[in-house]
Amino acid sequence: MSSDDASRLISRVALGDREAFSALYAMTSPKLFGICLRILSDRADAEEALQEIYVKIWQRADRFAVESDTALAWLAAIARNHAIDVIRARRPVADNIEEAYDLADPQPDPESHALIKGEGRRIDRCMEELEADRATAVKRAYVDGLSYQELADQYAVPLNTIRTWLRRSLLKLRECMDR
Repeated sequence: MSSDDASRLISRVALGDREAFSALYAMTSPKLFGICLRILSDRADAEEALQEIYVKIWQRADRFAVESDTALAWLAAIARNHAIDVIRARRPVADNIEEAYDLADPQPDPESHALIKGEGRRIDRCMEELEADRATAVKRAYVDGLSYQELADQYAVPLNTIRTWLRRSLLKLRECMDR
């Protein structure tokens, strides 16, 4: 299957064409399943993830930009990001009770409190040096946990643009924090 074939099918899926969706599934599901299986390492999880991925494709087909994205790369990115989200969702919050207790300790000692507050101010000051949309993207990615694809969708920019924004922003933050 060529990327042009997949692009045409995705365009038809965006219009609600169930036959096109069925054809797209038949043509692309082995590749997307392989991506899920490689990331998740469990056949049952990969099968479940694949079904959820095709629900997303059905819902988001109208967001596919034919002129800027290759269809197979777009589909692979959705599969990869979803599989990573599945892994993130199954991670335990704390590995043992001591870590959970340390995280839940509501009142650090005064020295720790002062250090944390000072570091927070430094981070805030460094974040202010970033462009507003870049700072927001960093917060959404690393505080709110949004995936690169979700950020790309929100900002209506290509996925690689988001990756570049975040990488450059983190480098600027590191420089600022090292001063």
